[in-house]
Amino acid sequence: MTALSAHGANESTLRCAPSGALYDYRWALLKLALDHTRPTGSPYRIDQVDSSRTTQSRLMAMMQAGALDVMALPPNPEREAHMRPIRVDILRGMLGYRVLLIRKSDAAWFQRLQPVDLKSKIKLGFNSQWADLAILQANGFQVVASPGYEGLFAMLDARRFDAFPRGLNEFSKELTQYGSRYPELAVDKTYAFFTPYPVYFWVRRGNEALARQIENGLNLALRDGSFKKLFIQYHQQEISLLKRENHRVLFLNNPMLPRQGADQDYSWWLPKSVKIERLP
Repeated sequence: MTALSAHGANESTLRCAPSGALYDYRWALLKLALDHTRPTGSPYRIDQVDSSRTTQSRLMAMMQAGALDVMALPPNPEREAHMRPIRVDILRGMLGYRVLLIRKSDAAWFQRLQPVDLKSKIKLGFNSQWADLAILQANGFQVVASPGYEGLFAMLDARRFDAFPRGLNEFSKELTQYGSRYPELAVDKTYAFFTPYPVYFWVRRGNEALARQIENGLNLALRDGSFKKLFIQYHQQEISLLKRENHRVLFLNNPMLPRQGADQDYSWWLPKSVKIERLP
């Protein structure tokens, strides 16, 4: 589809991905943006296309073929080349703050590690399809890459690698979902990473009407405060956690950041007390 229909009573549908509880905020924000711009009397619904066993490359191909209307993902060169981004960072930089999922039995070992040891003494596990794999590799980490997602928790439990970097907005849901299956799963209390890492809505190239509709809606929601209100509603637990935790936060360079950059205002969630230091 192009833009949501401005005429008639038929309900329009936006097919979106990725799917699942981890992404509920992204689609609530899309609804908020469209509610700011859709014509009166133009009903619509947002359908999440099941992406639980679909790679992100496949999802991008589906969008190019017209089977998807909106995706919500970070940028990388391939996505920039083949899709149209709406350059408003919908997670306000929060996805760039990464904690490390580890095994409980390794907690004391991580406390003894110095920042300079992280590149040489630990192996990180990561999904080979995720855009930020290149960030970890560019910063000199040893990475064990796998195309699956759920399998990474089993690989961590089986000691195939030592730590699984997860977004501040992701790890608590994952501990709830996978903690009973893998009781050794824990969060490292010593280190966290931070990299500039925006998340955008994306549409097919040429679908300018929908792109403008989403962008205008996001900007209107920014101006009237409803964007920030929704963000805080969905991320209050993470915001509160940062005020209590005392991780040593290490900065990672992001070689894939688009030339246009992203909104660098992290004030909605990152306390001024958090000090970010360069990774040796």
